[in-house]
Amino acid sequence: MTKNNILVSVLIINYNNASLIKRAIRSCLMQTYKNIEILVYDDKSTDNSKNNIPKNNKIRFFQNKKIKLKVAAFDAFNGYKFLIKKSNGKILCLLDSDDYFHKSKIKKIVNFFKKNKNTKFLQNYTALSNCKKKNKQNIKNNYFSPWPYFAPESCLSFKKSLVMQFFNINRPHEISYPFVWFGFRLCAYSFFVEKKFSTIREPLTFYKSIGESKKYTFLGKKWWNRRSQSHSYLKNFSNSSRFSFDYMITNCINFFLK
Repeated sequence: MTKNNILVSVLIINYNNASLIKRAIRSCLMQTYKNIEILVYDDKSTDNSKNNIPKNNKIRFFQNKKIKLKVAAFDAFNGYKFLIKKSNGKILCLLDSDDYFHKSKIKKIVNFFKKNKNTKFLQNYTALSNCKKKNKQNIKNNYFSPWPYFAPESCLSFKKSLVMQFFNINRPHEISYPFVWFGFRLCAYSFFVEKKFSTIREPLTFYKSIGESKKYTFLGKKWWNRRSQSHSYLKNFSNSSRFSFDYMITNCINFFLK
């Protein structure tokens, strides 16, 4: 691998997305940046997802051989951890099988890392995906939140060296917060511990909130529960959460929702 030819690994987690997995993979194969590998992890799908994986020498397909925990955040985390260990790239990009990339995403990601040598973690903005049009998603930060806007997992790219360090820090907290997803954990670690957190303010990922995301209705009981666990997880890295207005309000609302 030369300095100007960095290998990028795209890590795709799939569960019962037979109708969309091909689109996600195609968006990777059609990238303007060509030095990539695509690792697909199928988490015991019961549909015909496997038959929709294109035959291509850039694609490596894996199926979960272990017992599922049937906790979505844990199962996805285990899938990503498996793929990260199998990956060969210096830069890793996450992609859910129901989302897809802009054709120039990886090129822009690689260029950003090259120009910003100290960057270890990078997120990009999203565009909402639907059948007729793609509108730029509104990005709204909570003024009272101790953390900035953290993008969905399909918008996250990072150096492999960073995530291997993260695994060591996260290990004692791995099963303590069942609603806290891998993406939030990695964002929190990058922002509060490594302090190597950057954002490309372009909609480079087309994102469609389906599946598990639909269960966390905004301001619903599960949404508040997940936010409470996110604050609790964050306290492992920073004292800022426990003293924030957001933290106090979240705990108060969760108390009354029990």
